[in-house]
Order: sequence, then structure tokens, then C-alpha cells
Amino acid sequence: MIKLCDLNPAAPAKLPPGFPDKSGVGVHYVDAFLAPMNTALPDGTRVSCKRKGLRVTLRVGTKKGDGLLRRLQVSHDPVIMLAAALHEAARAAGVVLEINHADMLIEP
Repeated sequence: MIKLCDLNPAAPAKLPPGFPDKSGVGVHYVDAFLAPMNTALPDGTRVSCKRKGLRVTLRVGTKKGDGLLRRLQVSHDPVIMLAAALHEAARAAGVVLEINHADMLIEP
């Protein structure tokens, strides 16, 4: 496993109800969480992750996968919902993604 990035320490401050959010899925938290993932691996492989609506798209080099923020099927908690969407996107891209308390690891 290769360290992808450190988790954004400011992201939890954007969780509802402390931060106003009308989306119901915590889009401000999701965007803050995904921002550090846009980087390059030590071997030069480009990694990007973005959200458009309820879809989270993960790209690792030429591999691409999508995951959905599923509020009703997964959880009402944006943290759990985002983790499930990222793992779904990683599976679809054919990579392994592991989220720890302080950092994120990837196996391309």
C-alpha cells in the first residue's frame, strides 16, 4: 500500500449540523475531504477524485471508477456515506483504497 495523502483536518468542521448544508449528504464535507486526494503517487501516476452531484469519481492513471453517495441505502451520516462511495469507486477502478484515522492508502 502506498500513502496517497493525509486527511484534511478541517473537513470535520464542515459536517452538518454545525455547518449549514441543504444537500442532505454533506457536500461541503465531501468536497473538503476529497481535495487532498488530487495528487500524484511517487511513481508519477496521477490520482484525482471529484464530486459532481451525488457521484464521486476516482481516477488513478487511466483507471476510472464511480461511486454514489447513497443516503437511504447506506447511512444518513456523511462520513459513512462518503467512505462507502469511495470504496465503491475504488472497486470500479480496480484499485484498493484504505482510509485510516490520519491518512489514506492506495494500492493501484
